Amino acid sequence: MATYPGKDIEREASCASCVACDQASLTAAEAAAAAWEGPAARIVAVEPESPADDAGFTPGCYLTTVDGEPLRDIIDWRWLAADDGICVGYIDLDGEAGEVELEREPGERWGFEFDGVLFDSVKLCRNACVFCFMRQLPDGVRPSLVLRDADFRLSFLSGPFVTLTNLKPEDEARIIEQHISPLRVSLHASEPELRRRMIGKHAAHGLAALDRLLAAGIEAHAQIVLMPGVNDGEALRETLEWAWERPGINGVGIVPLGFTKHQTALHESFTTPEAARGVIDVIAPFQQRARAERGTPWVFAADEFYVNAFGAATPAHIPPASDYGDYDMFEDGIGIVRSYVDEFEEVCENGLAARAAEALAARNLTARYIIGEAMQPFLDAMIAASPLAGRLVPLTVRNDYFGGNVNVTGLLTAQDIAPAIQAASEEEGSASSREQGSDGGRSNRASSAANGNVQWTFPQSEDCLSDLECPAALPGQAEGNRELFLLPSVIFNDNGVTLDDMTVQDIENAAGASVSVVSCNPCDYLPEIIKLAQDEP
Repeated sequence: MATYPGKDIEREASCASCVACDQASLTAAEAAAAAWEGPAARIVAVEPESPADDAGFTPGCYLTTVDGEPLRDIIDWRWLAADDGICVGYIDLDGEAGEVELEREPGERWGFEFDGVLFDSVKLCRNACVFCFMRQLPDGVRPSLVLRDADFRLSFLSGPFVTLTNLKPEDEARIIEQHISPLRVSLHASEPELRRRMIGKHAAHGLAALDRLLAAGIEAHAQIVLMPGVNDGEALRETLEWAWERPGINGVGIVPLGFTKHQTALHESFTTPEAARGVIDVIAPFQQRARAERGTPWVFAADEFYVNAFGAATPAHIPPASDYGDYDMFEDGIGIVRSYVDEFEEVCENGLAARAAEALAARNLTARYIIGEAMQPFLDAMIAASPLAGRLVPLTVRNDYFGGNVNVTGLLTAQDIAPAIQAASEEEGSASSREQGSDGGRSNRASSAANGNVQWTFPQSEDCLSDLECPAALPGQAEGNRELFLLPSVIFNDNGVTLDDMTVQDIENAAGASVSVVSCNPCDYLPEIIKLAQDEP
C-alpha cells in the first residue's frame, strides 16, 4: 500500500466535503490566502537565524510566488528557489500582500517549513477502474479514504502510482522542463482495448502521454494490478514485452487484485498455490533475460504471490535481497517479506532476539504482536525456531472489517483488533489454571467473528483508568504469566488513528487491556519490547 503526504489528502477531502468555509473563523492571513487568485503555501515553521527568520517570516504567513512565478507545490519551490538570491511574494499575518528579496550563503537553507507538499488542489482521478479499491470501501469511512487522487506530483514525491490519464499538455511540459522523474505509472495492460476495459475511456490518453514522456527522457516505475482471466497469462507477457521495449521503464511491479466484501463484482485473486506459482512462472523468463542484459530482475512479483505459493516455506523461496536493490517498490508490498526475514535472521544471529526473550522471561511476560493473516504462514514457523519461541507469540487477526482477500497488517482496524485482544486476554486468564503447551497455551489466531454476533462499541478516547472501562484487574494479568499486546505502528496514520478512526486509547477501552505501539521491523521492535518489559513491575 503506497504512502503519500497525508496532510494534502486530508485537507483536500475536508474541503471537498464541507458545504462552505466558515469565513468568520479564519485568521486575516487565512482569509487573504483563500481570496488569493493563485496558490499559497502556508508556513508552519521558520528556522531560527535563517534568511526566512531574518526577513521576519513567522508561522501562519504564506508564500505566493518566487520571482513572480506561482508556487504550486514543493517541487516548484525547489525548482524556483535554487539560486542564492530570490524575490518571494507573501501574505503576512495581517493579511497584507507584498514582496521581499531574500539572500543566503551557498548551501544555506532558506528556513521555511510548509504545511504539506501541495499548495494548490490535489489532481483527481477520472478513471473507472474495475478493480479500484476506493470504490470497495464500506459506507461511513472518513472522506480522505475515498478521495481518488491521481496526482503526478505525489507520484514523484512519495510513490503513489498514477495512470497519467488526467495529464494536460501543460502538465507534460512541466514534467519535462523540471525533469520530474522517475514517475510511478499504473500500466496494467498494453493492449489498448484491454486497458480501456480495465480503466475506462481515457486509457489511450495515459498510454500516449507515457510514451511522450519516456521519449523526452523521463523515467518510470510501472505497476500492473493483475486480475485472474483478464490481464494475466498471455496478456501479461504482451504487456511485459511492451514495457521491455521502453528502456525508460526502470522496472515493473506486479500486485494481485485486492477485493473487499463491500462489492459484488470481484470474487477471486491469486490465492491458491497453483495460481500464485503460475504468475511467478510467467515472469521468470523476463527476469532471467533482464539479469543477463540489465543486471536486474526488472520485473517483480509482490510478496503475496510468494506467500500464497509457498506458505510457511516462503523464506526459502522469496528472492534474495540483491534482487530488490534499493527496495524501490517496498510500499507496494514488494520486498517486505525479504527485508523482514533478513532482519529476523540478523537479530537471531547478533543476540538481540535472545536478549528480548530473556527480558520478557525475567518479568514473566509474553509479547503478543498483532499481525494480519498475510504474515502468519511463515512468521509462526520462524519464531518457533528462534530464541523468541514461547515469548513472542503473534496474534493473527482476521480482517472482517474489509473482508474479501484483504489480509495485510496495515489494513487492520480497531473493530477487529480489539475483540481479538480481548479474546486472547480472556484465554490467557483461563489458561493460567491449566497445563500449558510449548507456546504457553496461547492461541496465535483470533477473529472478531469468533465472538459470534457481539457488537463492539468504541468510546472515543475516554479515561482508561475508569472502573467502568478498564477494571483494575485485567483478564489474564492477575497472577501467573502476563501478556504485552503490541500494535505495529503501520496500523495508525500520522494523526494516531486507525482506518476506522480509533485511537490507542479507544482500542484499550474496547479490549479491556493495555496495548503499546511498536515499530514494524525486528531490529526496531525488539529493543522496544526489551524496554517495555524492563518498565513492567
